[in-house]
Amino acid sequence: MIVAASTECFSELSLPTALQKLADLEYTNVEIAIDEQGQHLKPSAVRDNLENALAQCRNAQRLTPVAYSLNITAEGEEYYEQFAAICRLAKVTKVFTITIPSAELGTPFNAEVERLQRLVSIASVDGILVGIKSQIGRMSEDPDTVAVLCNNVKGLGLTLDPSHYICGPHQGRGYEQLLKYVYHVHLRDSTKTELQVRVGQGEIEYGKLYNQLSRHNYNRTLCAHVSPMEGVDHSGEMRKIRLLLESLLF
Repeated sequence: MIVAASTECFSELSLPTALQKLADLEYTNVEIAIDEQGQHLKPSAVRDNLENALAQCRNAQRLTPVAYSLNITAEGEEYYEQFAAICRLAKVTKVFTITIPSAELGTPFNAEVERLQRLVSIASVDGILVGIKSQIGRMSEDPDTVAVLCNNVKGLGLTLDPSHYICGPHQGRGYEQLLKYVYHVHLRDSTKTELQVRVGQGEIEYGKLYNQLSRHNYNRTLCAHVSPMEGVDHSGEMRKIRLLLESLLF
């Protein structure tokens, strides 16, 4: 496994500044957010100018891109066109994992299966893996629903964020049945009442999770996904979780 951090940890900054921050904190691998509503790369910009997006990803301040996290707001065929462009970007930059949100709660199950099947099919052309991310307020907030989706969509995986199963409405139900589907991992520290707390003050059992993933032959990324907290030294938290995650690897 390798340790990385998401540019979403510094979502208020420009992409070059966020990358520089992570490099200064001694991260060597990065997940780049491609979010139409964010400050970094936008899906529409990737589709409209792939060469420019490629240049930005290659100029990553000594960091190696290892994953992309998407938020595409376009609808209809434009949604799939933007997704396909990002898959081409991933292929050229040798990134093999893309994270997408699952549908919002209330979406018909069959419609979500059809959407995910089409996305996995598009990504497979470029050899890219697609994982839905654990997320409160979406279909993936329920571990059982995730398992059913992955069983119904051949090739679909999970970006596991255990915080959303510790703090969310399905807390206490466990997610061990999902470990075989994991393509990518997002990590912070959490309690049953707070999605994020200071590293070391929550209930995430990092060592246990590492061992569980190892038993399922997971050999990809452990990605810090920590948001700034008021009154807390964010750089200190980012440094702390890097050291913690790196300690698991040795």
